[in-house]
Amino acid sequence: MSHPASTHAIVRLGVIGVGNMGGFHAESALNHRIPRTELTAVCDSDPAKFARFPSVRHFTNSTEMIRSGLVDAVVIATPHFAHTTIGIDALSHGLHVLVEKPISVHKSDAEKLLAAYEARPKPEQVFAAMFNQRTDPRYVQLKQLLDRGELGEVRRVNWIITDWFRTDAYYASSGWRATWSGEGGGVLMNQCPHQLDLLQWLFGMPVRVRGLCGLGRWHDLEVDDQVTAYLEYANGASGVFVTTTGEAPGTNRLEVACERGRVVIEGDNVQWRRNVTPMSEFLRSSPQTFATPETWNVTIPTTGHGGQHLDILANFADAILDGSPLKAPGVDGIRSVELGNAMLLSSVLERTLTLPLDSAMVETEYRKLIKGSRGVARTAAKSSGQISGKPAEKSAQTAPAATVKVPKRMPRK
Repeated sequence: MSHPASTHAIVRLGVIGVGNMGGFHAESALNHRIPRTELTAVCDSDPAKFARFPSVRHFTNSTEMIRSGLVDAVVIATPHFAHTTIGIDALSHGLHVLVEKPISVHKSDAEKLLAAYEARPKPEQVFAAMFNQRTDPRYVQLKQLLDRGELGEVRRVNWIITDWFRTDAYYASSGWRATWSGEGGGVLMNQCPHQLDLLQWLFGMPVRVRGLCGLGRWHDLEVDDQVTAYLEYANGASGVFVTTTGEAPGTNRLEVACERGRVVIEGDNVQWRRNVTPMSEFLRSSPQTFATPETWNVTIPTTGHGGQHLDILANFADAILDGSPLKAPGVDGIRSVELGNAMLLSSVLERTLTLPLDSAMVETEYRKLIKGSRGVARTAAKSSGQISGKPAEKSAQTAPAATVKVPKRMPRK
């Protein structure tokens, strides 16, 4: 079924926020790397960033771009709080919307964004999220194994994702970074939304979460830069999620124990040590006291890391023009937001949280954190690295639903 964006045969694309990621998306469209799209406008609060895009219209205010009639769809790559407000504005004015991760800072704001999508004026409007890790063949293969039941029931999930090392210079590169009022959090909000999305995409949502988060553990920050979280699932499975921006060399290892064995994704390899007999069946039927199931070592073939951002953007255009299924629907984004919220607030409140979280409680706790934030008062230094901070969107820097006494930082070691 066709869902034309307009009378145009292509999608006229506008990018709001052309810092690091937004600039990449805009250049990809400008250089015809996204089939059936044309970059027609960019928006940023810093006009200096327009120099890379001399052939398109420039806006310093997202509301003007959204109402300009020059775009059919927008990609929102602003600081996080504006994902909600700008997303709501764009959806309400009939545009197709793709939001960078995370779709919102907290669950209550995410619900507001999803409500705007449900109330969209045109039923054919497309709402997508930039969860590009869903295109990685390693995770695609694991999801297929899980969905087909080849691994059996999941017993345990462990993800160590600590190769996010960041220097003090990185955090000083922009005043909005790593503050409750500017970014809305730390490693869970910035570096890990992709892994949080994959956790729920692959294994579903846990029913209980207990997080231990270090606020400014390794850097002079008010937000989380170290996290260890314990997850409990409805079927009795357990999970542990470990991440930090203060560890070098880091690790990225996902280990999944299932009835049919153990799958490990680390580096470019996917290894399955397959139980010939499911573990529960073997432990109940074996007459031997120290026996273990026979195993086969299976290497699951994968090549590369998939189309990543370009694949998600191309799929966004296909969904607009052809009605193709989205690889990363925007409505899915609330689950990774809630998972990160649960890890952080469990630590702040010093108790295990049961999911689904109460949205009002989440909003209240984030307002407390933001109220006590140092905000953008931190001196921003120029970074010599390739990564630069995303610009603040003047028209909507913070969502109306989120502004607490900052918990005492954990001692340094």
